[in-house]
Amino acid sequence: MPWLQLRLAINPTQAEPMEDLLLGLGAVSVTFMDAEDQPIFEPDLGTTPLWQNTHLLALFEADTDRQPLIDQLQQLWQQPLPEHQFEDIADQDWERSWMDNFQPMRFGKRLWIVPSWHDAPDPEAVNLLLDPGLAFGTGTHPTTALCLEWLDGQDLHGLEVIDFGCGSGILAIAALLLGAKRVVGTDIDPQALEASRDNAQRNQLADARLPLYLPEAMPDEPADVVVANILAGPLVSLAPQLTSLVKPGGRIALSGILAEQTAEILAAYEEAFELDPVAEKDGWIRVSGVRRGMAL
Repeated sequence: MPWLQLRLAINPTQAEPMEDLLLGLGAVSVTFMDAEDQPIFEPDLGTTPLWQNTHLLALFEADTDRQPLIDQLQQLWQQPLPEHQFEDIADQDWERSWMDNFQPMRFGKRLWIVPSWHDAPDPEAVNLLLDPGLAFGTGTHPTTALCLEWLDGQDLHGLEVIDFGCGSGILAIAALLLGAKRVVGTDIDPQALEASRDNAQRNQLADARLPLYLPEAMPDEPADVVVANILAGPLVSLAPQLTSLVKPGGRIALSGILAEQTAEILAAYEEAFELDPVAEKDGWIRVSGVRRGMAL
């Protein structure tokens, strides 16, 4: 069915009260959109920051009377309304439209990420079945792509791997499909562990090959390979722990890092690791290297 959309140009302080008013006036959904392509990096835990210039999109049934709606909103808002406009949203197959945005993606030479509604472009390749989710990685972000490409370039056969901050499990599952013997996944979010478990089952991987833990419960056992796609701040503060999780002669790959944060990451890891040249994609980087010392 068609819809009527009300778009308002707001600032972050107006977001919550305006959302409440519009839902009270019958909006079936309220969405916030960046109005100026302003990135938000490393928000504080437990916060959901908005852009300084935000568009609020409120969806109403198509037969909603526009002027009475604006009059009611103005009366409740009790101050000049933000700049606003109505838009007619044509009827379409929303599910199909959403699905069409996600196509199989190739990373490196062997690895493909394939949504469940697509056939694998190369049935002989390493095909990881993964559908887009609300919060966890699907390979579309440059940091995830950097890690997937790195994993594709490694010989993982028979190795033990740790995915630190596993999210959807995409890196852990890729490592297993690329030949790793076992991957330990850990994340601070219990929902991430559930997502990892579900995605592993979808890829027909036994639970024993991908044990999942909250950080405080994770065994303190070093692995041959550690991947951590989180954020620069935690990567710096966790450097001693992440280093201890890599066996001497083992490998590490770190991402979730902005290009301008390169120096602090290198400083945190260069003593313990022989580092590779930094890889960059769309303003994000990957730092990788080999743990100094004799292999066990």
